[in-house]
Amino acid sequence: MASSHLVASTSLDLPTPDVRIPQNLSTLLTGIRRHLHMNPEIGFQEYETSRFIREILEMHGLRVHGPLAGTGLYVDIEGAHPGRHIGYRADIDALPTPDAKTVPYASRREGVAHLCGHDAHTAVAIGVALLLDAQRDALHGTVRVFFQPNEEGIPSGAPAMIEAGVLDGLDAVYAIHVDSSLESGRFGLLAGPITSAASQFTTTVRGPGSGHSARPHETTDTVWVATQIATAFYQLAGRISDARDNTVITICRFRGGEAFNVIPAEVEFGGTLRCTRNEDRPFFFRRMQEIARQTAALYGGTAEVVFSEGAPAVVNDPLLVQRAARVIQDTLGPEAVYWIPRPSMGTEDFAHYLTHVPGLLIRVGTAAGPETSYPLHDSLFDLDEAALAPAAQVLSRILMNHLAQAADAP
Repeated sequence: MASSHLVASTSLDLPTPDVRIPQNLSTLLTGIRRHLHMNPEIGFQEYETSRFIREILEMHGLRVHGPLAGTGLYVDIEGAHPGRHIGYRADIDALPTPDAKTVPYASRREGVAHLCGHDAHTAVAIGVALLLDAQRDALHGTVRVFFQPNEEGIPSGAPAMIEAGVLDGLDAVYAIHVDSSLESGRFGLLAGPITSAASQFTTTVRGPGSGHSARPHETTDTVWVATQIATAFYQLAGRISDARDNTVITICRFRGGEAFNVIPAEVEFGGTLRCTRNEDRPFFFRRMQEIARQTAALYGGTAEVVFSEGAPAVVNDPLLVQRAARVIQDTLGPEAVYWIPRPSMGTEDFAHYLTHVPGLLIRVGTAAGPETSYPLHDSLFDLDEAALAPAAQVLSRILMNHLAQAADAP
């Protein structure tokens, strides 16, 4: 319980444990978020972040378990009444990208910044834990609030947390993601897929050797063959797959020779495959490999495609969506729910948990003008901190409602 050390180390005026958390929630969560924003750490290196989270939680009387997966932590909020066990997850890592904002809480670490809102996710999760702890007498069951490293990386932190046992005994799991395209005070919901599955791929085309640019017929023109394969990849979505199912293939890297008049012996290109149907990924893997091999062989070369499988699609449980919508509307009014019209083609490794238990990812609006409307990963990304406390309050109510509904079930 190192409250004086904590305030000194963070340089923030954090409320002490004897202050009533609900009345001071906004101040507390803003201070936590700003400290994390100033001191970002990349995936699996979040040692100071983990220490800070532990000190905040222990300062308020909670028992912290961990580390898990290197820098992960969790607390169990046990209610006064028996019931089910559910989870709430926050991610804690930052991006290896510079922060270009000119604000007092801008990143102090060169080339590292919280530009995806994980600092806000962590602050909200701490708020959820404290609010639930203050309402143990009304809680049926247990909520595990856990803090996961390396959401951004591949392989990401979710599988490591699962292997370490964070889901053991849990019946469902929840999470949020901030959304700078949605105004503050609103919460985005979508049943079924809400993000895509993503896989990186690298295609390597090889010829019998290098050749002269004046005589491409004497060798395999690896650059030309690679462009034929790349063009064929771009034609796959909506031609061999159902156009009604979202798929996007994007090539972002192309590497060949150095000279202007030498055909290289090897060319490599790569990018990402994204699908909202998890079952579509192996189908595309096979077809892309077949196209590459057959196209290269036609022109006297060889080709291989290697895939690095990222997170599957986040598939929200429809019943949990319905229940969350009612809680949000009862708490903040009917306009607080925004029904998301279509899935994002971005990826969220929260999906790994949902291959084991049902769950729900909720979008939290954080836009309140131009300065808080930059897209995720933009070097100027920021958010409306007034959205933090309401998010924590809404999520704690959603979790309590989930457990109450489970307790009432026959």
